[in-house]
Formats: sequence, C-alpha cells, structure tokens
Amino acid sequence: MAAWGALDALFAPRRIAVVGASRDPRKPGGLIFRYLLESRSQVYPVNPSATEILGHRTWPDLASLPAPIDLAVIATPATTVPDVVRACARRGVPVAVVVAGGFGETGPEGRRLESEMAAAARAGGVRLLGPNTLGVLVPSTGLDTMFVVRERCPRPGPGPVAFISQSGATAVTRMNAAAWEGLGFHSFVGLGNRVDIDENELLPYLAALPEVKAIALYLESFSDGARFFETVRSLGARVPICLVKTGRSPAGARAAALHTGALAPGERVVGGILRQLGIYRAYDDEELVDVAWALARAPLPAGDGVAVLVSAGGHGVMMADYLEAPVHSVHLRLSRLAPETCDRLRSVVLPFAAVDNPVDLTASATVDMVEQALAIVGADPAVHAILCGVQLEPPGLDARLIQVVTAFARSTAKPVIAFSIGSDASLEARRALNRAGVPAYPSLWRAARALGALVEHARRVRAPRGLNPPSEP
Repeated sequence: MAAWGALDALFAPRRIAVVGASRDPRKPGGLIFRYLLESRSQVYPVNPSATEILGHRTWPDLASLPAPIDLAVIATPATTVPDVVRACARRGVPVAVVVAGGFGETGPEGRRLESEMAAAARAGGVRLLGPNTLGVLVPSTGLDTMFVVRERCPRPGPGPVAFISQSGATAVTRMNAAAWEGLGFHSFVGLGNRVDIDENELLPYLAALPEVKAIALYLESFSDGARFFETVRSLGARVPICLVKTGRSPAGARAAALHTGALAPGERVVGGILRQLGIYRAYDDEELVDVAWALARAPLPAGDGVAVLVSAGGHGVMMADYLEAPVHSVHLRLSRLAPETCDRLRSVVLPFAAVDNPVDLTASATVDMVEQALAIVGADPAVHAILCGVQLEPPGLDARLIQVVTAFARSTAKPVIAFSIGSDASLEARRALNRAGVPAYPSLWRAARALGALVEHARRVRAPRGLNPPSEP
C-alpha cells in the first residue's frame, strides 16, 4: 500500500480541525462543523471566542489541539487565511481546505492575499485545496465540507462516479438533481481557485481507486493544459472521463475568466486535446452526469446495434429518430432483428403488437410480456444494447416491471438503458433502477444520448490511439 499522502488526508482524514467553527448555523463554519460531526472522522472545532459548540469543547487555536490533524478546514475570512495556513504548517497539518472567497477572483488585493497564502503553504509544506471552494464530499464516509444547507440541497448517496468541478454552485445543483434521481457518487471535489491541488493531481489519484468507475469533470480553464494532456494520456482507458469545458464562445471565455480569474485556451486547441485523449465532451452539466453515470454503471456494447422496447408506440418512433436521424441524433442504428427473433416475439405478445424494431408491446402489455420480450431481444446477436421504456401507466404494468428490468440487466453482458417519463410513479421507477445499477433517465433523448456516449467510449477503448500534444494555432 502506498504511503499516506496529502490526497489520502483530503479524502479519508482521521482527524479534522474546523478553523472558524461557529455556533451560528447560518455561517459556513457552523454548517461545516455540524455536517462533519456525522462523518467517521474525529472533529475538533477551533474558535477562540467560544468554549463549546453543539456540546463539543472548542479549542482556541491549532496549537492547542490534543492530537495530530490530517485535514484543516479553514472557514475564516480571507484576510486571516495566510496566518491560519502558517499555523497549519507549525502544527504539521498536511492539507487544508480554504472555503473563503475574496482571493484571486476579486482583483489585485485578492491576488496579493492568494499569493501570500500560497507562499505560506509552500514554505510550510501544507497542501491547499481552494481557496473559494466547497471542498470535499465523500458520501460513503459522511465527509462533507460543503456549506450549503442539506435540507434544501440533499447530498447524493455512495456510488461509482467521482466528480471534480471548478464551479461549486454548478456542482451543487447537479448533485442535488442526481440525488433526486437516485444516482450515487464516490466523491466530489471543488477545485476553487486551484492555487495548489488541481485536476492534474486529482485525476490519477481517483482513477487508481477501484471503487471509481467514471470521472465527471467540469472546467472553465485548464490549470496546466500540457500537463493535463500528459496526465490523461498516462491513464489510458483505465477509467472513462467525461468533461464539460466551458468558454467555447468568446463571451463564454470572458465570463469564465471573470468567474475564476483564469484564462482559457482556444476552442480549437481544446477540441484537439479531447479528441486525441478519448475524453467524452459534454456540453452542459446535465449531460456530464448523465454520461458519467452510464459509463460507470453499464457494460460496454460490442457494437452500435440497438433494440428499443416500449409500451408506447410514439416513444418507439421518437427513439428511432434519436438513434438514426441525420440531425439531432446519436448516430447509432436500430438492429435488424433475425426472423426467428420476430417469430419468438410473436409467440409471447398480443397479435397487434409490433415485433419489428422498435418493439412496441402496446398499452396492453403485461409484466410477463416485457420479461419474455427482453430475454428474446437480448438473445439476438444483432442487438448490442437495449433501450427500454419503463412506463407504469398501462394497467398490466406495475412495480414488478422494475424488478424484471433490473434482473435482466444484471443477467446480460449487453447494456440496458432505461427511460421512464412522468411524475411520481416514473420518478420512483428511475430511483429504484438507478439504485439497482441500471441507468435510468427522465427523457428519451437523455437515454439515447447516454447510450451514444457508451458506444463512443467502447469504440475508443478498442481503437489504438496515436497521441500528439496539440499546440495553439
């Protein structure tokens, strides 16, 4: 096992000091301390003006703490942070999360403060995440330094996707939506202003963890584009990476620079990098998580032939367009089912059902029909993946349908991507499917797009890549 390092201390700290812990639950230091009390770590509140917080003894400073500290969460104003970092160095704290804003993103004085803080960290051997960051979330251990109210922003449960984001607010809204749908995350890391720890250090660390099956990455600029190229190239196809890189337009690039204080490279360069590296490029945060979820949960298809199984004919027609239309499609193809497959389907479905692909069982479908149809379609060698509608409105379909789809997905080496459109019953179906490991989406397009990314990744994995670092034109 590798020696304990700064990133180990960041993701799995045994002891945490919250510098700026507060009795006021509306302040970041109050929220962070309260949430960290639910983690597996021993947590020490540091506040010179309080004797106890939430029934826990406080300590006036880092020097007075009774045990070594793995992680310091610094929740004090920006002007105090350089001195706190120096105190971390004297105390031997290996890594600190700086949640305060007011640094390089605000102008000359903020940049001066940021430089002073970074110099203090380098001189004292303290690694820094941030500043201007939400920090870290690890659902499986309860580690949560995000100072957003849980009651209004539920956290996702444990899962196989690691999420790295330069924007905290964007990540929060997307994780909130993911939690609503039953998706799970291994971890979230907010990069903030990246004075030290950046995506190039986090990517290989997370890719080496066996529980991480895909990485979702949101960037407004590259910390070091050349190093990013080399880092991802060294990873090969070990873990699929899905990236949103904003600033594609001149206006977007200006907005990104104002948001983070960093300049983005030209769009032509970015496109060349991503194509060579085999990174799937998403164009918004919804697509980012949708695709990462499918990449993490579904097996890779052996080809691009898709079977569509629905109980609503219109869904089948639209899905056919999303697969094969010349515009606004994922450029896959409907599998041509073998005659014996169609014959077997006719023997188990109603006479007026459509057994040509898309397979429309109609609103008279039953759970048993779906179960048999899945097995028959899945056995056809021309079918490499299945898009399955899970609608509970037909009278013959009920919650047992979720169990049938889940059992089939677990029994086959072919990816099964589900979609369920509607309100409460459909939401519960998606949640149950996602929690069972079957990617499920609230629209036909999102399901088709996720499958398209899965096929694209399978092609890249199987194709040899010759990589040459692109240069700015």
